[in-house]
Amino acid sequence: MEILKWKTLSSEYLVKEKWATLRVDTCDLRNGQIKDDYYVLEYPNWVNAIALTQDNKILLVTQYRHAGDIISLEVPGGVMDGNESPEFAIRRELLEETGYTFDSAELIATLYPNPATANNVTYTYLLKGGIKTQEQHLDEHEILNVASYTIEEVEQLLNENKIDQALHAAALFYGLLRLKQA
Repeated sequence: MEILKWKTLSSEYLVKEKWATLRVDTCDLRNGQIKDDYYVLEYPNWVNAIALTQDNKILLVTQYRHAGDIISLEVPGGVMDGNESPEFAIRRELLEETGYTFDSAELIATLYPNPATANNVTYTYLLKGGIKTQEQHLDEHEILNVASYTIEEVEQLLNENKIDQALHAAALFYGLLRLKQA
């Protein structure tokens, strides 16, 4: 059986906010059925980084995540602002969250956080040659700590299931794979 993209017949916005939008679509499933209540969350696109310092350590951040009610160990990253490119966004986020700038940035993965219900994309970058050039400049709602880990320590964190955020674990797996290929 051939898998076809659905055809959106109509959309109605139920919530339209800065950080999340909820719409309900009526879709032709292309198999003779019509689905009249398919809910889609619209989010801005995200960026995250495997940030490797000049001394070959990976920067991770720790912060509280209210929806999950967890203190989370994560890779640095955040929301893309406006029309900025993914690379510009990740360099900006790294400078704001960690105070580090990097020699190079390579896109290593483009992931959909949950394509069944959300429409956004996360761009994962491997950045190398990081040096601390300034202090953090966090957003008003951000409270986070930065620490550096050896590659072996990051592998152990993954082995022990210490990275709770799925997109961040995936980013680390992609980043470690790319580093092993280099």
